[in-house]
Amino acid sequence: MITALLPNLYQLRLPLPFALNHVNVYLLRDSQGWTVVDTGLHTSAAETGWQTAFAELGIAPHQIHTIVLTHFHPDHFGMAGWLHERSGARVLLAPREIALAEEVWIHRADHDDPSLRHFLRHGMPVELVKQVVGAIALLRAGTRPHPPLTPLPAGTWLTMGERRFITIHAPGHSDGQLIFYAPDDRLALVGDQVLQKITPHIGVWPESDPDPLRKYLASLRELATLDVDLALPGHGKTIAAWQERIAELQHHHQNRLEAMLRAVQDGAETAFTVAQRVFDVERFTPHEARFAIAETIAHLELLVADGMLERHDDEALVRYRPRVSFANL
Repeated sequence: MITALLPNLYQLRLPLPFALNHVNVYLLRDSQGWTVVDTGLHTSAAETGWQTAFAELGIAPHQIHTIVLTHFHPDHFGMAGWLHERSGARVLLAPREIALAEEVWIHRADHDDPSLRHFLRHGMPVELVKQVVGAIALLRAGTRPHPPLTPLPAGTWLTMGERRFITIHAPGHSDGQLIFYAPDDRLALVGDQVLQKITPHIGVWPESDPDPLRKYLASLRELATLDVDLALPGHGKTIAAWQERIAELQHHHQNRLEAMLRAVQDGAETAFTVAQRVFDVERFTPHEARFAIAETIAHLELLVADGMLERHDDEALVRYRPRVSFANL
């Protein structure tokens, strides 16, 4: 579905085969042609979506001169190679995200996936871990073909759709994620950093920063200072009440930290057992379960770093326990 949002700026909603059933990508027109921001997961349904968009907007693929990716996750990165093959467009991605894309989508295709050990050590049952690793392999297929990537550092000014945007590093959801802010228009393309209805996933993965939630919360504080009238997210509806939505996300994570701290104090020890207390894990698909456990680890690791919990790692299993105070000795 194509929606005209502003002059020379369109939103295309592409299907995803998950509970979160769509991703928003953006097309911006200028005198030289088109810039695309994010691309969708590579499926036959998404190919149809792109072909329909080309027809409705009268775009010949060679008119796309630039593809800009907010981050390396497959629903944003996945069709960049398909679009590049048809357009010859340059594909821009943050340097850290290029390294992550190469590690997760290319290198691991020929090696054992470290997600296996990662989730086992955090208490996930073996059979569920095998299903999770299989789901990741299917996602990897949805990123092919892989395009040549050009580094896009934070702090770079880009002209897209006749508007000038500055790239802003917005970590947490993905280590090197970039969002794009046009101060003259009070407009932001925000990837998955701020979403209107759901909370962005913040999780610890084998390849990720070990304390992503702290960086995410710091990023939200910085982003709240921007003058934004309209934010365009990677999923869901556009965001008009910028500061209010950021405050809701901050409140959500404070509540989630408190819930996970209570779960450990009540006897849950592994990330998996904590997640069982906080989420309805048994009803989740393997795709959803891996996000729940990774998010649980992120919250528990922040509580460890802040001195609220202790982390016990015996190489086979990671356990979290209430911090022992001197008063209890």
